[in-house]
Amino acid sequence: MSDDLQINFQAPANLRKWPSLNNERRPGSGPYVVVDGTLDDCIRGFMSKPASARHLYEIHCTPQPPLVTDVLSHEHVVELARLREFL
Repeated sequence: MSDDLQINFQAPANLRKWPSLNNERRPGSGPYVVVDGTLDDCIRGFMSKPASARHLYEIHCTPQPPLVTDVLSHEHVVELARLREFL
C-alpha cells in the first residue's frame, strides 16, 4: 500500500439501517440513521452488529478516493475495519 494513501477515520459519517422483514430489506423504503458521528464511530457500530444482519447496514460519508466512496456497503465496511486495525 502506498504511504500517501490515507483515510480520515474522523470524517463525518452516519450508519444507516434498511427496514427489514425476516432479515431481508423491505422494498419501497429507505435506510434510516442509527449512528451519526465519525467514520470510525460508524465502523465500530457496524462491526458490533451480528454478521448475519450486516447486509442491512451501510455507511454514508464524504468520499475519500480511492478507498472510501459516498455509500459503503457491508462488504466494504468489513474491509475498512480490517485496514483500520492494520494502520
